[in-house]
Amino acid sequence: MDIRALGYLRVETTKFEEWRTYALDLLGMVAATGSDDDTLYLRIDDRAHRLAIVRGTTDRLQAAGWEVANAAALAAAGRELEAAGVAVKAADDAVLAERRVQGLIQFTDPCGNPLELYWGQAQDHTPLGTPYGNRFVTGTADGTGDLGLGHVVLPVPDIEAALDFYEHVLGFQLRDSMKLPPQAVPTAKEQRDFHLMHFLSPNRRHHSLGLYPGELPPGIVHFMVELETLDDVGRGLDRMHDAGIPIASTLGRHTNDRMVSFYAQAPGGFQVEYGWDGLIVDPATWVAKEITADSFWGHRWNG
Repeated sequence: MDIRALGYLRVETTKFEEWRTYALDLLGMVAATGSDDDTLYLRIDDRAHRLAIVRGTTDRLQAAGWEVANAAALAAAGRELEAAGVAVKAADDAVLAERRVQGLIQFTDPCGNPLELYWGQAQDHTPLGTPYGNRFVTGTADGTGDLGLGHVVLPVPDIEAALDFYEHVLGFQLRDSMKLPPQAVPTAKEQRDFHLMHFLSPNRRHHSLGLYPGELPPGIVHFMVELETLDDVGRGLDRMHDAGIPIASTLGRHTNDRMVSFYAQAPGGFQVEYGWDGLIVDPATWVAKEITADSFWGHRWNG
């Protein structure tokens, strides 16, 4: 299956006004055309939006949208999903208009996580004009590859079924895995001596997807956005501190994707990773590995 990148996330929230402040004033994103009192569309590049925050009655991930190249690729993906026994729903005109896309199908992974495949998302050609001059990384520096929004980590209590689905049905490449102690996965389907967490991607970003082997009520563990400079990350950390936002994990550098980042609590029970200097890989030569430490330094978790 020819999936290119993580295109967007849709998040339902009971804390809509908190999210507005969090996304615009702290993360440094930009409100996109079409935002209203019930939906906040957020730009970080030239796409119409990369995040949609939707006022609702629960705090949950509504959808993770993955991009394919064109209508033919979407049709082929739909046939492959149906051949694998996955129930597929074609989006109606209202959904297409909400996502600003030309075509879209909806389905779930084996653990019930809501996924969408789409093509033809609209662009916004006006200057981005972020509030702090910060710039987000959604493509390679040489302009030869789309890296997408960043990455998302999804809860998958059935880790074996999820890994098989993302590798062999959706066609993601496994980049590496990490053993987690039982106390790090209190909501695992069954307790074991250790649990495996996996990192995968359909493109050159080290990982666009993380699979956490347990449950989490919002249906999302965290998402990551990458900034162009370390100073952008440092200033974001200052803004979080000044606003009294709990820092879930201190600044550090990961071992697998080399990202220098921190994690901040987001409204609704999950986290946002704010990072710089993520690893770009060559899928043709990459060899999957086991990492034995989360970080080279830092990333001290506070619960």
